[in-house]
Amino acid sequence: MRRRRSLVLSVVAGLVAAVGVAWGALPAYAAGPTATFVKTSDWGSGWEGKYTITNGGTSAINGWSVAFDLPAGTTMGSYWDALLTSSGQRHTFTNRSWNGSIAPGASVSFGFLATGSGTPANCTLNGAACGGGSTPTTPPATRPPTTPPSTGTPTTPPTNPPATGLPKHFLTGYWHNFDNPAVELRLRDVPAEYDLIAVAFAEATSTPGAVTFGIDPGLSASVGGYTNADFTADVRTVKARGKKVILSVGGETGRVAVNDAASATNFSNSVYSLIQQYGFDGVDIDLENGLNPTYMAQALRSLRSRVGSGLIITMAPQTIDMQSPSVSYFKLALDIRDILTVVHTQFYNSGSMLGCDQSFAYSQGTVNFMTALACLQLEAGLRPDQVALGLPAGPGAAGGGIVAPSLVNQALDCLARGTSCGSFRPPRTYPGIRGAMTWSINWDVANGNSFARTVRPHLNTLP
Repeated sequence: MRRRRSLVLSVVAGLVAAVGVAWGALPAYAAGPTATFVKTSDWGSGWEGKYTITNGGTSAINGWSVAFDLPAGTTMGSYWDALLTSSGQRHTFTNRSWNGSIAPGASVSFGFLATGSGTPANCTLNGAACGGGSTPTTPPATRPPTTPPSTGTPTTPPTNPPATGLPKHFLTGYWHNFDNPAVELRLRDVPAEYDLIAVAFAEATSTPGAVTFGIDPGLSASVGGYTNADFTADVRTVKARGKKVILSVGGETGRVAVNDAASATNFSNSVYSLIQQYGFDGVDIDLENGLNPTYMAQALRSLRSRVGSGLIITMAPQTIDMQSPSVSYFKLALDIRDILTVVHTQFYNSGSMLGCDQSFAYSQGTVNFMTALACLQLEAGLRPDQVALGLPAGPGAAGGGIVAPSLVNQALDCLARGTSCGSFRPPRTYPGIRGAMTWSINWDVANGNSFARTVRPHLNTLP
């Protein structure tokens, strides 16, 4: 069986930036339509905000517009579940086509990210005072109704990442559980440079949401015989060396679908069973054929509640899936920031894409592409320790975006130190940038281990 990353040739606009002014207190609550604001998370240099529009009247609202000012030094970033226009220092959010009607007693919400320490002021809803009382001092434990529901764990991300036993900066590689033109390996023969090994892939079953795993017969034949028991023993061997092993779900041809509560339960149950059976340390979400953030978040939170805080949760979205917080993968990442380990975005097979400056489409295969697109995630709410650069391991591994490993090191230096940048320079440095991922370990071995031997030592030099 052969696997290859799919090619996406799209450029999608995502974020809009603007600057604002001074803050004043919100008026007291009044009957009728109101718009209330809360900071759902605050990480010092920026924050995530949410407005909830509630119809306290007796007739339906058909269309809404919320406008407010931000103080000088506070900058608007990305947003979701609304449309944004800005005039000078004032920002106006209007409904999308699907959330403009609000029945009596009902509410809708929208959210956005901002940098700086300010808070919205002079709020109006459809031209009248927003009402609803003062800003809450304690953020709620759930996100807006239009985003994935909470399962009881607060969505505010912790200051420090969960303890997973991984280094501050680490290298991830995918290991093939199939036979293709790359070098095939037993798990115990994975080179020592890899800190996190993602086993590719778990497969869908006939039960919606459920997955299964077993050693592929083609791989077994290629390496002279390899059983599930051999693999399980190899997982123990690799973990004894201080490495972590996770199960990747999806891939280009994967058809795992988690689209309702029942399939979310099936996903959680089946992955938990495989963790118990083989000794995996976590799960990687690599679905290239559709992702429902609501129910995948439910499944992952359920899984973590059973495994514990040491569960490693990673993602490998395509670049198109991380262009805006309103896109499914990005929404999922933001919703589970408190339990998410890292996002390894595939910075390849994508054509040109917009970065965090939103002014230029950067070409794949360049330092600018890697830094500008990583910056987009970093400025939109993911912590630096939750962002890593995913690149191919040389010829054969991808259809486009292959770069010399030395350029990966340059991109990491640009993000962590502000050095070795191309023409794009991020607005700040991110010393906690987590590291790099490659597709794949097998292709890297086929190409002389150049990726791992170049990038892994460099990770030790980062701040």
